[in-house]
Amino acid sequence: MTRLSIIHTNDIHSHFANFYRAATLIAKRQEAETLLLDGGDFADFKSIEYRGTNGLAAVDLLEAVGYDALTIGNNEMFKGADTLEVMASASRVPFLSANLFKADRSAFSGVKSSVVVEKNGLRILIVGVSPDMVEFNEGLGIHVSDYEEAIRGELAAAAEHDVCILLSHVGTKADTRLTETLEGIDVIISAHDHKLFPEARLVNGVIHHSAGQQGEHIGVIVLDVTEDGVKLVSSASLPTAQEEPRVDLMELMKVNKKKAIETLSRPYYPLEAALWHDVVEENPLSNLIADGLRDLLGCEIGLINSGIANAGLFDHVSERKLIEVSPSPLNPTSFEIQGKHLIESLEQSLDAQVCLAEGRGPGFRGRFVGRLHVSGMTVEHRAGRIERVDVGEHPIEMERWYTVATSDYLQRGSGYPALANNRNPYYRGDEIRDVIRLYGNQETFLERADKKRWIEQKKTPLHG
Repeated sequence: MTRLSIIHTNDIHSHFANFYRAATLIAKRQEAETLLLDGGDFADFKSIEYRGTNGLAAVDLLEAVGYDALTIGNNEMFKGADTLEVMASASRVPFLSANLFKADRSAFSGVKSSVVVEKNGLRILIVGVSPDMVEFNEGLGIHVSDYEEAIRGELAAAAEHDVCILLSHVGTKADTRLTETLEGIDVIISAHDHKLFPEARLVNGVIHHSAGQQGEHIGVIVLDVTEDGVKLVSSASLPTAQEEPRVDLMELMKVNKKKAIETLSRPYYPLEAALWHDVVEENPLSNLIADGLRDLLGCEIGLINSGIANAGLFDHVSERKLIEVSPSPLNPTSFEIQGKHLIESLEQSLDAQVCLAEGRGPGFRGRFVGRLHVSGMTVEHRAGRIERVDVGEHPIEMERWYTVATSDYLQRGSGYPALANNRNPYYRGDEIRDVIRLYGNQETFLERADKKRWIEQKKTPLHG
C-alpha cells in the first residue's frame, strides 16, 4: 500500500491577495511527495501583471509555488492562441489539454495532452481537458474537440500507470456524467463552474473534488493505492482567509508589475481631442466605440452601453490606459435584431435607474450598465419616451431585422434584456478596448464622436 497526497486549486482568476494566502497554506501541507495541481483559469488577463508580460507572470507564480501541472481553462485562452503558446512554451509546469488545438488543428507548442508524474514511487497519469468556447473559437484562433473522446484516446494510448487523475475545466455536472461513461479514471478534479465541495465525493467509484474559486480554499485529497485499486482516505476544502500571505510571491509580482507597467505605458499615440465619459449622459468616448464597432463589423447600426468604460481619455492612448478605462474582456459582436426590440431597449436607456443598475454579466468588469450609445441612428425623445428613431435616413421599422455591431455582453441581453431577441451572432476575438485603440487616432471618427445622436425635443410650452 502506498499513500498519495494531492493538493489542488482552481479558478484563481488572478485574485493575487487570496492566492498569496493559499500558497502559505499549500506550503504548510506540502511535502516532497505531495502532488500539486491547478484546474485552470489561474491566469485571468484582467490583471496588468499578466497582460504586460504575455502571461509569463502567471508562469512565475506557478513555478514558485511548485505546481506539478495545470489544465488550460477558458481564461488562459482569452488573450488568444499566441499568448497561450508563449506561456505554455516557457513554463516548467506542464500546461495540459487533450482537446485543445490551434485553429488549423495543429498542436500548440508547449501544451501536452497528458503527463506522467512520479510521486512516492507511484506513476500518476494526469489528463487535462478544456472547455469548448463555441462561437468564440474562431476569433481566439483555437479548435476544441470533444473532451470525452479526447479522454478516451489518452486512456487508450497511456503508458502503464498506478493512478489516473482527470484535471478538468468543463464543469462538475459534465464531470459527474463522465463517471458513468468512462472507465480507468480514479480521480476527477473539477473546475470552471466554481463549485466548492466541502470534501471529495465518491461517484460511481470515482473520487470527485472541486475547491471553489479565487483562492478562497485549497482542496486536499489523501489516497491509498494498492494492487486492488485506489481508496479515498480523507479529503477537505480548507479556507485560506486566516493565512499570512507569502511575502516572496508578493515581491515577485511587484517586479512583474513594474515590467508590465513599463511595457503597457508606452503610448500608441497622443489624443487630438478629449474623449470624456459619463454613465448616464451621451458622451464622445461611448459614441466613438459605437461608431468604431459599426465600421469594424460592417453593420447598419452600432450599439454600446457606456458602462463598458469607467472613465474618459484625455492626453494619450496606451495599453495601460485602455485597461484602466475599459477593463472588461468583452468582444466585438454582430447580430440581427428586429426594430421593435431596439426601440424597447432605447426607451429603457432613458431611465437613469436602468443606466445606474449594477452591470453584472459574464466578462463584465465595470460597475454600471450605462446608457446605450448608437451609431447610424438618431433617437428623438421627450419626457422619457421615444418619439422617433431613424436608421440612416429612414424611420425604423418594427418588424424589420437590422444588423447591429455591439459587444457579446449586450448580445446576451445583459443590462438590456430585449437585445437577447437576436439571431445569427458573430464574435471577434479582439476586445472592445481594441476598438478604442483602432479609432481613437482617426480624425473623422473623433469629430463624429462629438455629434449627438440622442435629441431631446423641447417640451410644448404652457399657454396661460
